[in-house]
Amino acid sequence: MKVSQTKLPEVLLLEPNVFEDERGFFMESYHAYKWEELGLDYPFMQDNHSLSVCAGTLRGLHYQLDPYAQTKLVRVAVGAVYDVAVDIREGSSTFGQWVGAILSASNHRQLLVPKGFAHGFCTLVPNTEVLYKVDAPYHAASDRGIAWNDPALHIDWPVSKPILSEKDAKHPMLEDAELPTWKAAPNSCNKDGAAE
Repeated sequence: MKVSQTKLPEVLLLEPNVFEDERGFFMESYHAYKWEELGLDYPFMQDNHSLSVCAGTLRGLHYQLDPYAQTKLVRVAVGAVYDVAVDIREGSSTFGQWVGAILSASNHRQLLVPKGFAHGFCTLVPNTEVLYKVDAPYHAASDRGIAWNDPALHIDWPVSKPILSEKDAKHPMLEDAELPTWKAAPNSCNKDGAAE
């Protein structure tokens, strides 16, 4: 599996090894031991599956507050999406920045969206099915969202008038949203100030 950092280093683009022959293809979409060897040790505990009948359907931008914040591993089983992650960690050096990638059934790519990032996608073709793993359950009281078209974010969505749920159409702008706070990891130095 090829693992690449995006312009937001915590958001990873994954490309599984795909074995093709005259019958079709085979791939491991997830392998816990191999992930652990790569330092990607996430305790995924739930799989979600969505179908969007129409192209131009936009779901997002979603996240959950602690202690129910979620890391998501997103892939497409049928069709294609433009998948987006936004850094919403107040205090982060990349706060308010976003990254997007096309995920499709044909390119087999996956996006790892860690805690502290809002996530959303827009379908590029009809009858698109998206699968994603999460490491925390859905929790209604912790569920939050940001407006897909917040001008402060400048997300380059492939549509200007998407199909939205009533809930997603009412999300606040980033500046008005309840957000997670980011804390930098403490310096790993010994008592003499040298890096350990």
